[in-house]
Amino acid sequence: MYYRENGQFKSSYRADQQIFPIRQDRVFIIALVLVAFLVVPFVASNYFLQAILIPFLILSLAAIGLNILVGYCGQISIGSGAFMAVGAYAAWNFGTRIPEMPLLFQILLGGVFATLVGVVFGVPSLRIRGLYLAVTTLAAQFFVDWAFLRIPYFTNYSPSGNVSVPALEFFGLPVQTPAQRYVFVLGFVLVFAILAKNLVRGAIGRQWMAIRDMDVAAAVIGIRPVYAKLTAFAVSSFIIGVAGALWAYIHLGSWEPLAFDLNRSLQLLFIVIIGGLGSIVGSFFGAAFMVLLPVLLTNIPPMLGLPLAVDTASHIEHMVFGALIVFFLIVEPHGLARLWSIGKEKMRIWPFPH
Repeated sequence: MYYRENGQFKSSYRADQQIFPIRQDRVFIIALVLVAFLVVPFVASNYFLQAILIPFLILSLAAIGLNILVGYCGQISIGSGAFMAVGAYAAWNFGTRIPEMPLLFQILLGGVFATLVGVVFGVPSLRIRGLYLAVTTLAAQFFVDWAFLRIPYFTNYSPSGNVSVPALEFFGLPVQTPAQRYVFVLGFVLVFAILAKNLVRGAIGRQWMAIRDMDVAAAVIGIRPVYAKLTAFAVSSFIIGVAGALWAYIHLGSWEPLAFDLNRSLQLLFIVIIGGLGSIVGSFFGAAFMVLLPVLLTNIPPMLGLPLAVDTASHIEHMVFGALIVFFLIVEPHGLARLWSIGKEKMRIWPFPH
């Protein structure tokens, strides 16, 4: 009854092609953004902001970048942790060597250098695909891990390889408290989510999806595979690099190369698969699943009067987590975004049968 589009007539192509053509969707998203900016920073606890919301937002941003490459362009990658590391260390090096550089430029330049590395390792995608391409991106992960561990220049000759960021400011405004950090990250995520959504709906996004569905047919109809694949690697790496800089600056504050190891790459790949390949909103669903599930699995047993040792709880958490991933992939291979889409369709015709 409340989710109907009766009477919402589109009188122009522009109105028909807007991101949220249904009025209820627009109202919901605008309300959600207003609550996120104007309510959550004042009512949420520091723990909730720092341990749940900030990681959720940054992982969502990284998943959006990976989804562009894997979900929209069909290029398998398990080296996204490496691009996060490049973004983090590039931003940190600019901040360390040019202290007067604004924080925004440091983070964006981290994304630029991640783009350069991503394009270099994306060149093999012009000749290989599938699992062979996945192995190539895995090589990028191992190479970047080695570089930041063995080349002391990247860590400013730190003996342990551990680096940390100073007090952060955004054009004179402090970015210190959890609420300030949350708003800072939320602004990045909102801007990049809108940009990514418009990209995948435009001409370049259609080229990516044509390459994903059948690259030979795409080349026959005039799409250049070289341009489409390398732009997908470039855009994906840039967004992931920015997410890596935010993860290091905002969430960690102090880190070492192992913070962006293969486990981080696999985590992002699982987020994309669980949330939904080829779906921007699915990146948010997958990140929420990945962040909230361990918290629930850790807190529910004590609430039920079942105290567990730390190591036992950790093992059970991994087993339940893996079982739930398999369950979701069996029940809905297209991810949580597909379940959300089905729910919306049912709401549009309720109470009539499907």
